[in-house]
Amino acid sequence: MSEAIPVSLRNAQIYQGKSLVLGNVNLEVKKGEFVYLIGKTGTGKSSLLKTLYGDLLLKEGEGDVAGFDLKSLNWKTVPLLRRNLGIVFQDFQLLTDRNVNDNLEFVLKATGWSDKVLIKEKIENVLDKVGLRAKGYKMTYEMSGGEQQRVDIARALLNNPKLILADEPTGNLDPETTDKIMQLLFTICKDYHTAVVMATHDYGIIQRYPARVVRIEQGAVNEITSEGML
Repeated sequence: MSEAIPVSLRNAQIYQGKSLVLGNVNLEVKKGEFVYLIGKTGTGKSSLLKTLYGDLLLKEGEGDVAGFDLKSLNWKTVPLLRRNLGIVFQDFQLLTDRNVNDNLEFVLKATGWSDKVLIKEKIENVLDKVGLRAKGYKMTYEMSGGEQQRVDIARALLNNPKLILADEPTGNLDPETTDKIMQLLFTICKDYHTAVVMATHDYGIIQRYPARVVRIEQGAVNEITSEGML
């Protein structure tokens, strides 16, 4: 499977149930590229991201993500796709009954890791990347929102993804913490050549951290600019 283009959609029709949400979507995201998806709440940003990670199946058009044909996905291949992606949620979706290390170990074991030494090394490595190496023992509910989002990003990095999908990752954070999370995402994009597709409706973020912008409105996906100008 080719890894040249992390995302390639061609005349894709995005459905929620039987309702068409986005029509004739054409989108390519290259290796190491940072792309914003902007648009008002309810315009289809999350539906597009869910299609990219296989939560919504692509029924019409063509699509490839991380080398997987979206139209060929089934219950067996969706987990394989997600092992090649990193997904960052607005509400973190961390397990509150265990500490940070155990949260990350749970994901690794679920994706096929079994060697305890390698698991420990991998966890230390991703926590180091997000600046939380000393926080692995902490329960997630004891952490600030910014720290929990960093754990969420660390989880997304566990399987060395070529693509990170981030759905409003700063939506519940204060401005100072938002800046730290954005700096972290851009560092990951630059240093590890990881493509990032981030949904947001915060135009201030785009002005402070310019990148390619794709607007979603009135059932369509439109390229705005490669420089983040609105």
